[in-house]
Amino acid sequence: MTEARNLAEMDNPARLIDARIAALDGWQGAVLARMRNWIRQADPGIVETVKWRKPSNAMLGVPVWEHAGLICTGETYRTTVKLTFARGAALPDPSGLFNASLEGGTRRAIDIRAGDAIDEDAFKALIRGAVALNLSRARG
Repeated sequence: MTEARNLAEMDNPARLIDARIAALDGWQGAVLARMRNWIRQADPGIVETVKWRKPSNAMLGVPVWEHAGLICTGETYRTTVKLTFARGAALPDPSGLFNASLEGGTRRAIDIRAGDAIDEDAFKALIRGAVALNLSRARG
């Protein structure tokens, strides 16, 4: 019974994301946890998933947030936490949070470095805008 429960826990996206955050040292874990919290606050209909599980990321995969389609992913690198919005190019960004992947025609990303301040209200507005965009495409 314990083995079956352990396997189920390893397939639970929320627990995998918890494990990913716990595995990060210092500022990166804190930033990813804060951004995850804001994503969930921005839209209660957000579903957490984990994709691209492989040995090189200790089978923890990449956190993904979805609502009527992919909203964004949360990846960590040596010097950044990167939140990539699947349809970011179609979203208004009056606060200028998008600072990476600007040359692409579809995606946009926010690279957060140690000590960077992110405007919570502007970030939540991006999440809500991405959800609205997905919902409009689902209806159309």
